[in-house]
Amino acid sequence: MNNLRLPALIIITFIHGIILGQSDDFGIWYGVNADHKLIKKLDLKLSSDIRTFNNASQIDQALIEGGLEYKLNKYFSTTVSYRLTGKLEDDSRYHIRHKWFGEVKGSLPLNDFTFSARFMLQIMQRTYIEDDDDEIPKYAGRMRFKAAYDIPKFPLNPFLSAETFTPLFRQSEVFIEKERFAAGFEYKIRKKQAVEAGYILERYSLPEAVLYHIISLKYEFSF
Repeated sequence: MNNLRLPALIIITFIHGIILGQSDDFGIWYGVNADHKLIKKLDLKLSSDIRTFNNASQIDQALIEGGLEYKLNKYFSTTVSYRLTGKLEDDSRYHIRHKWFGEVKGSLPLNDFTFSARFMLQIMQRTYIEDDDDEIPKYAGRMRFKAAYDIPKFPLNPFLSAETFTPLFRQSEVFIEKERFAAGFEYKIRKKQAVEAGYILERYSLPEAVLYHIISLKYEFSF
C-alpha cells in the first residue's frame, strides 16, 4: 500500500491543480433519443436536447438532430447527421447554429464488456456574426473512447467515456480545445425503452479555462 501512496498523491495534486483557478459552472442536459430500423443495416437516428447552464438556471441551447447509421458489420458502423441548434449568444438572444457530422465507430464486445472508439468530423456554422471569423465554418475532430458493462440478468448497465475536441484546418493556441469525461448508467425499462443518467465533466481551454459539471438525463426508445 505504501508503494501506491506517492502515485496517488501525484494524481490528486495534478487534478487539484487543473481545477484550481478555473471558472466552474453547473448544468443539466435533458435529452430524448429515438432509433428506427429503415432497412437491413440502415437505421434512422433522431434526438432532441435541452441544455442548461449558470447553475442550471438558464437554457444555454436547445437542439434537434437527425441522421442515418449504416452498419458495415457487427463491429463497424458509419453515421452522417445534421443538427439544428438554438444557442444563447452574446446579445442575450437565441440564434441558429448549424452542425454537420460524419463519424466512423468501432465496437469490440469482450465477455460482458463492450469497448468502443469513435472518430467524428464536426462542421459548425454560426448565424450570429460578431466578426469576420464567425462567418467561416469551424471544423473539429472528435475522438471518443467508451467502455460499457452489461451486468448479467440485471437491467442496470454502467459506462465510462472520454472525448477530445481538436480544431481542424485552422490555427489554434492549443491542440485540444475541449475535453469531455462521462460516467453513468443505462437502465432498461423494457426491450425497446431505456433511461440513461450520468455525470459529465467538460473542460474548455479557450477562450479561457472553464470547467462544466453536468448532470445528463436521457430517455431512449426504438420504434
